[in-house]
Amino acid sequence: MSPNEAKDKIQALTAELRQHTYNYYVLAMPTISDYDFDKKLEQLSALEKQFPEFADPESPTQVVGGDITKEFVTVKHRWPMLSLGNTYNEQELIDFDQRVRKAIGDNFEYVCELKFDGLSMSLTYENGKLARAVTRGDGTQGDDVTVNVRTIHSIPKKLAAGNYPDLFEIRGEVFMHLKAFERLNKERIDNGEVPYANPRNFASGTIKLQDSAEVARRPLDCFLYGLYTEKTLFKTHWESLEAVKNWGFHVNDHSRLCSNINSVLEFIDYWDKERFDLSYDIDGIVIKVNNYSQQQELGFTAKSPRWAISYKFKAERVETELLQVTYQVGRTGAVTPVANLKPVLLAGTTVKRATLHNADEITERLKLHEHDTVFVEKGGEIIPKIISVNLDKRKPDAKPIEYITHCPACGTPLLRTEGEAAWYCPNDEGCPPQIVGKMQHFIGRKAMNIDGLGDETIETLYRQEFIKHISDLYILHERADELKKLGRFGEKSINNMLDGIEKSKQMPFEKVLFGLGIRYVGETVAKKLVAHFKTIDNLMAATVEELIAAEEIGGRIAQSITEYFDDENHKQEIEKLKARGLQFVAEEKEVTFASDKLSGQSFIISGVFEKYSRDELKDLIEQNGGKILSSISAKLNYLVAGDNMGPAKLEKANKLNIPIISDEELLAMIS
Repeated sequence: MSPNEAKDKIQALTAELRQHTYNYYVLAMPTISDYDFDKKLEQLSALEKQFPEFADPESPTQVVGGDITKEFVTVKHRWPMLSLGNTYNEQELIDFDQRVRKAIGDNFEYVCELKFDGLSMSLTYENGKLARAVTRGDGTQGDDVTVNVRTIHSIPKKLAAGNYPDLFEIRGEVFMHLKAFERLNKERIDNGEVPYANPRNFASGTIKLQDSAEVARRPLDCFLYGLYTEKTLFKTHWESLEAVKNWGFHVNDHSRLCSNINSVLEFIDYWDKERFDLSYDIDGIVIKVNNYSQQQELGFTAKSPRWAISYKFKAERVETELLQVTYQVGRTGAVTPVANLKPVLLAGTTVKRATLHNADEITERLKLHEHDTVFVEKGGEIIPKIISVNLDKRKPDAKPIEYITHCPACGTPLLRTEGEAAWYCPNDEGCPPQIVGKMQHFIGRKAMNIDGLGDETIETLYRQEFIKHISDLYILHERADELKKLGRFGEKSINNMLDGIEKSKQMPFEKVLFGLGIRYVGETVAKKLVAHFKTIDNLMAATVEELIAAEEIGGRIAQSITEYFDDENHKQEIEKLKARGLQFVAEEKEVTFASDKLSGQSFIISGVFEKYSRDELKDLIEQNGGKILSSISAKLNYLVAGDNMGPAKLEKANKLNIPIISDEELLAMIS
């Protein structure tokens, strides 16, 4: 793979994984299986290692998924809520075990715990009282949902007298029992409401409700499994589990202390069969090194601890009939095929549709025929996928399914760019789903974040011919009287909508650029373009070569941008938006550092320090111009070493002749 191809692939994977992460953590509506997500993450990680110059510092391989919802106060975690690496087979677990043994030797134990399919939660207790409950969020900060969590009966609001510290955090998983899920979902169906896909989504949606009385009506539960304190109270994780159970916390009884990897594999095999008899969903097993000192020695990657891993059970699979293939048109014009299936029960829900991704999936990989019998998998309790076809049941006269040649919405012949899997409708100015989709994207939270406007409102306004372009939103105030006559909107909702549109004029240039919906221009790319070109006029005038010269902009992105601005309709739309008062010039922000004494120098921090935490040392380095790396390589300038540093890391640093300094020597460099 050439450097340019790698750059484009890294950017595409980064954008795709960010969207999937947002769907999973914020919307609680995942659109990809855990397995497929992890494989894409592995592919991105491998490319970043091979081409580190193109890696985004905020890559999905470096940060924990999820953005922060705006309905709740955002709280920074005292200790980051990292995610775990996933594995799906026995060999990967054995490889994990060998990595651990190489770093800390053979004298250690594992703790195996059930992996609950719920919503991660961090609880802070002060003087024995529940002070705060915060969701995972993006791993460094989350949503304060204390009022809602107080309604969960299994979470103690006040502890009995005990030997717990004055301040500590305990983490666990909020979930819903299957019987409760079935009963409440039936109520939603009876009331004409959309049912939740699974208990995890129901639990997540419930915690994010703003009416705590409604939260209390829904029976949530919580298992707790992780204690965090300023000073380590116990030598092992197993001891801490026993202690918090005695303090009054709801700890799952199905954990096991294992002396070796074979015992771990036996535990996994047992629960792979027995999990269906539980009253709640689990999707795997979590394996942790038991001793805290050994955990510290093993350390962390930017995203996850090296001393723990999760084993994911294989997804359930069923057989059903393919009824027909239909097609959906997205805002970028991409045409996505959807398999409509004979309803079948899978992982506790009735499945009627499955994704087919693209034309190659139909004609090349699956070679689908009309009314084929197909195997469907629903990994991670989310949108199902056709895995394969049962050829033994194919009818002799069945005709192959051919991918459509014209747009199902507007009839325009479809196009396919060389090297891409998707077919596109090029009629972005006349294809209704594209027009509506682009406007829905523009008003979205990550773009212009227009209060008072939602997807359904955009569809209504389009159908009633009030809007056909984004710029039409900004002259709606001139037609307020006509809106009132529709009967669809009340005066208050109209005023809220118009106020939201007016306020959006203050959104910064990068939000406007992202909101335009140019193919391949996601949030990060929009920020890079704005930082480099400063104004929309500079960007519109840029050649492909000038665009590629900007940080992280590859050939495919550059080509897409020039094609977008070559279109006269798009130029006219930009001029209208300028005239309406939107921001098309970058805000100049002054960045200040404590000093530049570490400028150009890179560091890794390892081990335990007496006076400072690792995060404090990291902040000191960055505030003085230094850079933190994720792994030891020849590019590293200094290894800041504390007590109990892993022997493998030390050996590698010595082999590469990298200077090893103490925290005091680091401070001397700064002062």
